[in-house]
Amino acid sequence: MTYSGAPAVARPVSVRWLQLLAGIICMVMIANLQYGWTLFVAPMNKAHGWAVADIQIAFSIFVALETWLTPIQGWIADRLGPKFVVAAGGILVAAGWILNAYADALWILYLGAAITGTGAGAVYATCVGNSVKWFPDRRGLAVGLTAAGFGAGAALTVIPIRAVIAADGYAAAFFWFGLIQGVVVFLLAWLLRAPAPGETPATAPARVIQTTRSYTPQEILRSPVFWVLYVMFVLVSASGLMATAQIALIARDFGVANTVLLWGGTTLTIALLVDNICNGAARPLFGWISDHIGREYTMALAFGLGGISYWLLGSLGTAPWAFVLFAGLIFLTWGEIFSLFPSTCTDSFGPRYATANLSLLYTAKGVSAFLVPVANLIKSSTGSWHMVFVVTAAMNFLVVVLALFVLRPLRSRQLVAPVPEFAAVQRPT
Repeated sequence: MTYSGAPAVARPVSVRWLQLLAGIICMVMIANLQYGWTLFVAPMNKAHGWAVADIQIAFSIFVALETWLTPIQGWIADRLGPKFVVAAGGILVAAGWILNAYADALWILYLGAAITGTGAGAVYATCVGNSVKWFPDRRGLAVGLTAAGFGAGAALTVIPIRAVIAADGYAAAFFWFGLIQGVVVFLLAWLLRAPAPGETPATAPARVIQTTRSYTPQEILRSPVFWVLYVMFVLVSASGLMATAQIALIARDFGVANTVLLWGGTTLTIALLVDNICNGAARPLFGWISDHIGREYTMALAFGLGGISYWLLGSLGTAPWAFVLFAGLIFLTWGEIFSLFPSTCTDSFGPRYATANLSLLYTAKGVSAFLVPVANLIKSSTGSWHMVFVVTAAMNFLVVVLALFVLRPLRSRQLVAPVPEFAAVQRPT
């Protein structure tokens, strides 16, 4: 079934692409809040003597608040429009990293992580929600391009951040990158707006299942489809976060972190660049594929390859180029969750309340963040990273099964014959 809205009115084609571009740049500006974090862990450990596990609690706080507050932020964005929420997010992003620059106690670092996470979540959820509203006909591609800004954006700052840390210390990197990124987000926020009725196409790709109505956040919490998506998101997100948060430590333990590979670049530096590019490229790539073959089949393809990639890195990643290659494959087959799950959610529950509904689903990333320290516990108890990669591979293979044999049948049944409480009231879209 496809979503059918009002007839499209004559509007310049550039309007929705300008909205998409502004959202992408905002996402680029918040990317290294997560993907550049690994560069700060060792310098903070050296400067203050804080245990790595204690420092990583800040990362968990960041990811948790980046996700768990988004339903409120999404609800506000759906009602007041995206610009105010994103502008507030830009202010918080700058404030959080500037506070990190002056943190001389762990509790201050944790406070900075909480502020930064709140701001990043406001920007992320609102930009993704805006993109799925503007592009019902290319939803997978549009949300993939938006999410790619977050996934690949850090590739632009990996080398500059490492250079600033090496020259002036990690505090200077926190201060200047936080300030500049926050200002850019704040300024771009005022370009964003939601589409007017009839301003977007009313057609969906033939192979994509889309609902004909919009469900409220209260309604989707009663849907089995939502909870299957939620469990799948937790499983895949946890496996990927274990890699993104620990990649520098894994490279060090594998003995390849400082091996010079190309043009003076070490294995870790090149791996981080490749990882961020692959992470970003995965989102529009698999989003585009899902527009053509369907969401669940694309999930099976991506997460099946992901499971294989985790096993390869754990088994063969101790050679420098093998580490770069297999780590890149992990990011290539993980980053697409941020295009596949938002597009599947909006396909299933409609565009009217998309930002709030996507934000509820996005809280799964917050749940998964608290599984990140489990990787350190497994590594400590076994003495190696091998079992960590076995576990993450198994998580991905389980999601493949859920996508094909649980999610797709459930979605088909719900869209053909909605459960009674959903069918009772038809809200305007």
